[in-house]
Amino acid sequence: MEDAELLGGTAVCAVRKDSGDDPDVTNGILVRASVSFSDVTGIRIDGGKGVGRVTKPGLKQSVGEAAINPGPKGMIISAVTDAMDESGRTENLLVVISVPGGEEIAARTFNPRLGIEGGISILGTSGIVEPMSEEALIDSIRLEIRQKRALGETRLILTPGNYGTDFLKETFGTDESRVIKCSNYIGLSLDAAAEAGFKEVLLVGHVGKLIKLAGGIMNTHSREADGRAELMAACVLRAGADADLAREMFNCVTTDEMLRILKEKGLLERVMKEAAERIGFYLNARVRGQFEIGSVVFSDLYGVLCTTGCAGRWLSEQAGEKRT
Repeated sequence: MEDAELLGGTAVCAVRKDSGDDPDVTNGILVRASVSFSDVTGIRIDGGKGVGRVTKPGLKQSVGEAAINPGPKGMIISAVTDAMDESGRTENLLVVISVPGGEEIAARTFNPRLGIEGGISILGTSGIVEPMSEEALIDSIRLEIRQKRALGETRLILTPGNYGTDFLKETFGTDESRVIKCSNYIGLSLDAAAEAGFKEVLLVGHVGKLIKLAGGIMNTHSREADGRAELMAACVLRAGADADLAREMFNCVTTDEMLRILKEKGLLERVMKEAAERIGFYLNARVRGQFEIGSVVFSDLYGVLCTTGCAGRWLSEQAGEKRT
């Protein structure tokens, strides 16, 4: 505990967060609590400087409330109640949580995309940090998907990362705020879209990621599975090319190199058509008809390589918008 003091009728103290091995941008921050008497019945929790405020629906707090999740809020109320029981006090209390520097830290979190302004969120379930940053990232993606639906959107645009957002912006003028980065968790993000009730999902990604979907790989991180050369070779064979060209795919370090070879041999379009068929098959198998699913596979050099499902309709819409 740090900075414990009594200022008039307000008790103030702070703790410094230790994230352990978890790569958390909030590691080492001070979380300060001030407790004062209140005219409102019971124990009320609010956010002060450095704690964000909710400005969009779809979160666990209502618009205008401090971004303090029910878990930590419950723990705070429980701790304050225990202290009051021990002292025999029964007054109404206001507890304000603040985080010095929280505004600056929040810019490096999901908060700006979620409409949480002015600081960080107070999260957690137990008060103990565990090294589960991957789970935290997945939870953040699910949360952002739910919020998009709560804001009334019926079409969800997913992309693994910056390549996709840059391509969408430069090619179609798509604002980044309309796009959710799902990282490598394509399958889990599609599941979350179904749970949120989306009617249509568009997945846009670089061929280096999305070619993995041609083998049903729904977590595209290289430590989970690679298979880019194997899957491209399989598409080469399905397109009617010979085994020598398929073997040549295995000598390529990048998918861009594979595309260059296919382009030179006049086979790029045929091979990408086969890739689209397999990608579409596995995407549909994952979503099981819960919503329309489409994908756009691109490369930096050749642009759109192939599309599946409802993506063709979406591309037509984009072309119409650009003409007008």
